[in-house]
Amino acid sequence: MKNKILRNMLIPGVVAVLAVVIPALLIQIGVIDGYNAQVITLGGVNAIMAISVNMVCGITGQLSLGQAGFQAIGAYSVILLCTKLNVPMPLAIVAGGLIAAFFGFLIGFPTLKLEGDYLAIVTLAFGEIILVVLTNLKNLTGGPNGLQFSTLFTTSLDYGALISYLSVIGTLVIIIILLQNFLRSTYGRAILSVREDEVAANSTGISVFRYKMIGFVIASFIGGIGGALYAPFIGFVKPDLASFNNSINELIYVVLGGMGSITGGVVAAFVLTILQEVLRFLKDYRLLIYPVILILVMLFRPQGLLGNRELSFVGAFDYFAALIKGKKSSKKAVAKAEEKGVE
Repeated sequence: MKNKILRNMLIPGVVAVLAVVIPALLIQIGVIDGYNAQVITLGGVNAIMAISVNMVCGITGQLSLGQAGFQAIGAYSVILLCTKLNVPMPLAIVAGGLIAAFFGFLIGFPTLKLEGDYLAIVTLAFGEIILVVLTNLKNLTGGPNGLQFSTLFTTSLDYGALISYLSVIGTLVIIIILLQNFLRSTYGRAILSVREDEVAANSTGISVFRYKMIGFVIASFIGGIGGALYAPFIGFVKPDLASFNNSINELIYVVLGGMGSITGGVVAAFVLTILQEVLRFLKDYRLLIYPVILILVMLFRPQGLLGNRELSFVGAFDYFAALIKGKKSSKKAVAKAEEKGVE
């Protein structure tokens, strides 16, 4: 039993370390150039936002159309904390997530007590309000021109791409590990039960409103972290970050990856981010790729890439181990049959 638990922890841990370390080494030695490193890092930011949307829509079972608003809050918060209050970058990033979580609590507290699609309407309005506020607070946010943010991520030619990659992808891996463990806990199981059937969950003594709030606040925090990492990586933030179109793009990652599948949303975010850069030669026509892919997925695989399942590295390891073991046993059987035939 202990060996099985150790193996289940060791295999994903090794894969996570390799996923961070190998590309970082390739960036350091120049195999992956600065441009491609930025594309991968941007995919990591989009993957974090996909997890944020998935936490609300796929795991908690609510519809949110304004997660980009929390991303904008996190982005502007980290800039203002670092430039105005001289807060260290790591603390500012965490603070950006906490500020976004606070706004998530303010929105969710009156809304999640209601039934239906009220959360979608309120979050849509929240995103537009954030957009208007950021556009008009010119003295604080720079207005429609946005804010520039010079950091080691953007000013260091030698190490900027590497630092950006390690910061974003490292945070992404930590978020996935923590969230997967949370979903296996009592609180996570309660949230999943609320998603499946609110009436049944309530009848067993589970507070539906409480666990909806927990899921929504966690999603807001993750969205704020995504924005707080986006600002120092890009070095420039505009109010358009909170736009409805940006929220829809983040929702597309989840729809394509699979509602309720964290790893599915992450894979979809990386694939679509890289695909958008690969098809840049098509200019504005590449914007047609998203709706075409979405239509095809809705027609042929409406549950998304992985549905509500997760990629399991332990399961993949067991599969290949059994495959290799089966080949070895078949070779032994053939050898024994040949020996008997010779005799």
